[in-house]
Amino acid sequence: MIKYLMKMKIKKYIYLFAAVGGLTLTACNGMENAPGNQFTDANFWDSPDRAQYVVNMAYAQMYNAGKMWRDESLSDNMIDGRSTTDQRLMRMGQATPSTGIFASEWADLYGGIKTCHVFLENIDAITNLDAAKKARMIAEIRFVRAYIYFRLTNFYGDIPFFTKDITVDESNTIGRTSHAEVMAFIHQELNDIIGDLPSRNDLPESENGKITKGAVVALQARAYLMDSDWSNVQKYCEMLINQPETYGSYALFPSYRGLFEEDNEYNQEVILDRAYVRNLLTWGEILDMVPLSKGGRVADRVPQQSLVDSYLTLTGYTIDEAGTDYDPNHPYDNRDPRLAATVIYNNYDWSANVGDGSKGEVIHIDPAGDNTVDTYIGTGSNTTATGYYTRKWFAPQATGDMSSGLNIIMFRYADILLMWAEAKLEQNQMTADVWNSTVRAIRQRAGFKTAKALNFPADKSQTELRQILRNERRCELALEGLRWYDIKRWKAGSEYLTQPVRGASFTHDIPWKFTFDENRDYLWAVPQSQIDLNPNLGQNPGYGN
Repeated sequence: MIKYLMKMKIKKYIYLFAAVGGLTLTACNGMENAPGNQFTDANFWDSPDRAQYVVNMAYAQMYNAGKMWRDESLSDNMIDGRSTTDQRLMRMGQATPSTGIFASEWADLYGGIKTCHVFLENIDAITNLDAAKKARMIAEIRFVRAYIYFRLTNFYGDIPFFTKDITVDESNTIGRTSHAEVMAFIHQELNDIIGDLPSRNDLPESENGKITKGAVVALQARAYLMDSDWSNVQKYCEMLINQPETYGSYALFPSYRGLFEEDNEYNQEVILDRAYVRNLLTWGEILDMVPLSKGGRVADRVPQQSLVDSYLTLTGYTIDEAGTDYDPNHPYDNRDPRLAATVIYNNYDWSANVGDGSKGEVIHIDPAGDNTVDTYIGTGSNTTATGYYTRKWFAPQATGDMSSGLNIIMFRYADILLMWAEAKLEQNQMTADVWNSTVRAIRQRAGFKTAKALNFPADKSQTELRQILRNERRCELALEGLRWYDIKRWKAGSEYLTQPVRGASFTHDIPWKFTFDENRDYLWAVPQSQIDLNPNLGQNPGYGN
């Protein structure tokens, strides 16, 4: 019933995109999006429903499945194995300021900023809007704006920053504001709005998916995490862990695989997600990631071997650790159950790992075995370039062209626990109690049972524990769009993003050589098209100008 109510509420507003799209049509400059002629400020802002339409549009511009998957392709978890995408060019050190993704992301994000500013500057025109509802809507918009500015500064560093709707002339002369100043604004905004938002505990079922106090706290923690401000990461994580009566009650969902299934949306682990609606408001990137035998079109974005190798054995060993029970002849047996919930590998038991009602179905990929439409051929073919396909986020309910109504999780409680554990470790405060309430709890949920996997490794140094926590984040949060940001904040690009692309043991001749420039690649280029319009923007180091 909860699911139905939320989906019907979204359906009610699905037509808002056509109705108010004119308010954010892109003009010549990505920072200044001129209003169209369908509505004007004089005739649009006349009812609470119209205001809600704009709020919902801002939600849609904040984040989506496409952004998550494109972020994954920046990392060492996946590779765009069939198409020469902008992300692959970036990984190969071949991107320039004219590379398309730099401009398209810039325009998308500043389009969202535009929507927020139009709302904030016109909401007072609606005189019959309940004061508490108005305050909440303003808080939601300010959250969206903070989130978008956070994404912008992570990509581009110093950015054009403004808190009102600007003109074309202003957008063509504005300079860039420092990352530190933008981050200070984000933190202050989030502090200012939290009182006007409900907690998860107070949220009606019909409003599942709306921004809450918990989402504000989670964004605060993630923003401080990106700057390695460990005391504040600890502070905000502990607000969610220790004060459920104020900020909302959250807990690990019992099933890791179930977290990413439609039947379990809005569960107790989800702090904020991007809502979709089956057969109505969908995303389709999964079409080019799943086995062809299961409805896939081509295998474009596929998991890398390094991700597969990061999963422990079921007894708690790494695959190259002394004493491990890893068998290279049967590399997927007795592994962390999260592997099967994330990656499809050779002889994958489809029926056991996907709840689609099938019986006895197995995915064959090794060309030495049964030859199927999923069998590995080589790079450039329609099948996987690495010997792997994607399981996570596949919704058996997807129909036709694999359009999915599965919500995309933006913040969840397991991430809060892992951020807290990392903050405690970096402040030399890691203890068995911290471990047990974070890593142990997460691994127990995953299905680990042995002491080696679950008990606090008290004999490990801080450096060794750091690597354990980093690997735990990779396995727990794989294919959720966070890996590149972790590598960025760890300043570990050379460690993780220069490794050759590897696939399963039966793959061959994977041709891509990746590189990473420590003086350039933690930031994106300011789009050349924007510099042409406004030379005051300048360029980030390593990209010329």
